[in-house]
Amino acid sequence: MSENLLSVAQLICDSERILFITGAGISADSGLPTYRGIGGLYHNQNTDEDIPIETALSSSMFSSNPEIAWKYLWQIALACSQATYNQAHEVIAAIEQYKPQTWVLTQNVDGLHRAAQTQNLIEIHGRISTLLCTECSYQTTLDKFMTQKPHQIGHLPKCPLCGGLIRPDVVLFGESLPSAAISELESVLEKGLDLVCVIGTSALFPYIFEPIAHARAIGIPTIEINPAETILSPIVNYRIPLGAASAFNQLERLLQYYLL
Repeated sequence: MSENLLSVAQLICDSERILFITGAGISADSGLPTYRGIGGLYHNQNTDEDIPIETALSSSMFSSNPEIAWKYLWQIALACSQATYNQAHEVIAAIEQYKPQTWVLTQNVDGLHRAAQTQNLIEIHGRISTLLCTECSYQTTLDKFMTQKPHQIGHLPKCPLCGGLIRPDVVLFGESLPSAAISELESVLEKGLDLVCVIGTSALFPYIFEPIAHARAIGIPTIEINPAETILSPIVNYRIPLGAASAFNQLERLLQYYLL
């Protein structure tokens, strides 16, 4: 067991206001693709249409050619519907029980933090399990829709009330982040933090990178858990080069003497 893991466990024990920032890597052990990470579904390659996945999952594609956008949204939706949370999600939720000022900011749309009973959760990119009609107020869940409209799986899903196109409640590339989520994140940051831990993300988005960079600049301890090096790796105080579930499996054994 590395010295860094011991230091990280002690930091978690000593901190009250903790921010966990999670990306696709935390769900890799739940069988979900990381897309642009190690072993990702579209790592260093384009889609079947020979376009980047960011283009396929963009707001402009959804408007101009929703069939292509939904082709890949269905892939993600079906994968998420079959996945269950892993030990990393569980341990973070357990830490929140003992440290109620703990928050999770996630880029993931898979809903696994919510399933693991995390309460203080900012799903900055939305949640794919919620479906909305683009024309009326109809709303449903992915599970209900797949049960009630199985013939529409893999096709353009239509609203049963008005016939409008349905979409998941997620932020597509080219769309603005939800203002409520941004406000909540700003509130968490303004109240101050004792520790920031980023897990399984390449941190390419400013709203992921900046909380870490700011914390590091003002002396708040920072941690990265990721098997791959990222732009954060040189600036964090502690780097754990492991997958999320493996790292939290070891952290849980250390934390159980203090918290869990």
